[in-house]
Order: sequence, then C-alpha cells, then structure tokens
Amino acid sequence: MKKLLVFALSTLLSGVLLAQPPTTEGEVKKIDKAQGKITLQHGEIKNLDMPPMTMVFRVSDAKMLDSVAVGDKVRFVADKVGGNYTVTTLNKAP
Repeated sequence: MKKLLVFALSTLLSGVLLAQPPTTEGEVKKIDKAQGKITLQHGEIKNLDMPPMTMVFRVSDAKMLDSVAVGDKVRFVADKVGGNYTVTTLNKAP
C-alpha cells in the first residue's frame, strides 16, 4: 500500500511539473506599478504561440514589480489569465 501511495504521488507531481509553462527571457522596458503592468521585450513565448516582440503584460501580483527595474534582464512565465496576457512569474536573470 505504501509503495502504491508513493507511486501515485510521484506520478501526480511529475504531471504538475510538466504542465507548467516554459520560462521566457526578456528585458524590462517600462514598469507601471499603479496599473500592475510591465512592458517586456521578449523572446518567443511557446505556450502562447507568440513570436519575439515588445509588449505590455499585466502581472498576477503587483509586488513582482518591486524586484525589477527598467533595463533588467529577466526570466518570466506568461499565460492568458481572464482573457489577458499576464506575467505569473518574474525573476531577474543571472
């Protein structure tokens, strides 16, 4: 029974990890904290079938904008949330 439970949990976790959208590299061009938006020049966003471009995204949490500045290289995850292109994860690139 214990082996079955471990197998079930590992299968579930691997499915969750595989379902996460890929990270995209970009550069911060503008930040609008009041509106909760960020303008990014980015590479291809595969999960959104979007070519490289510069565009404005909403952010899922405005606090993310406190950790970046214009000109920073970033890695981010974007998805379509409520009909809007939204950055759900945002980190400075090393």
